[in-house]
Amino acid sequence: MENTKIDQAEQEKRLKTKMSRIKNKIIVMSGKGGVGKTTVAVNMANALAVSGLKVGILDTDIHGPNIAKMLGIEKKVLVGADGGIAPVEVMPNLSAVSIALTGYDPDQPIIWRGPLKMNVIKQFLSDVIWGDLDYLVIDSPPGTGDEPLSVCQLIPDATGAVIVTTPQDVAVLDARKTVLFARQLNIPVLGIIENMSGLSCPHCGKMIDLFKTGGGERAAVELKVPFLGKIPIEPEIVISGDEGKPYISREKKTMAAAAIDDIIKKMIKTNG
Repeated sequence: MENTKIDQAEQEKRLKTKMSRIKNKIIVMSGKGGVGKTTVAVNMANALAVSGLKVGILDTDIHGPNIAKMLGIEKKVLVGADGGIAPVEVMPNLSAVSIALTGYDPDQPIIWRGPLKMNVIKQFLSDVIWGDLDYLVIDSPPGTGDEPLSVCQLIPDATGAVIVTTPQDVAVLDARKTVLFARQLNIPVLGIIENMSGLSCPHCGKMIDLFKTGGGERAAVELKVPFLGKIPIEPEIVISGDEGKPYISREKKTMAAAAIDDIIKKMIKTNG
């Protein structure tokens, strides 16, 4: 029992040491699934790296890890290095860690209870050799359960949470819960992003509000948190994710790319 306490203390010490070398730790959250949170996290990390900042992205979704697929590194595997775990290099200035990079069969479900998931997340935070980073983008699974709770408790000095929602009422309702969740855990809310906010008709160019519009912005006003911007739907975003090539790295002159770029500029201006 004594040895277990010593091991836990050493792990917590490693975690604090690793996190102290990361300037900004951003937790990307959503109240429900299907709002494009992982797509936002991947493009956010990519855009920050392309701007010259050193970035890591951590996938804490144990049951549905998609970061590796969206970054085109799903065939790579994490390896040990210098007494820890070396993250997979995606490109210059960007590295990634995910349960999907541990060599498990992607077709097999991971059937774990909360304590085991928390231990894995804790190991990723304490044992991955991130080095000195400007940003660590943490993609959290939807909701306010084990994984986001573990991340928030293990990184009490997180820079803040970015909440992703779509415009319709049911998604905004859950996003509001996520804002209050972060506040209860003393995690600053950096702002709300309204994803899938309109579709530009390919024939006439007119905006079509598939899921209504403005819900995320209204929630931000009511909850007194920053509104970071709206990202419209574009078919190329889906194609890019499936091909493992972040949308922001290939599409430079679209409304969605401009929106993502504007959001990143706001984050850099606010957090440095």
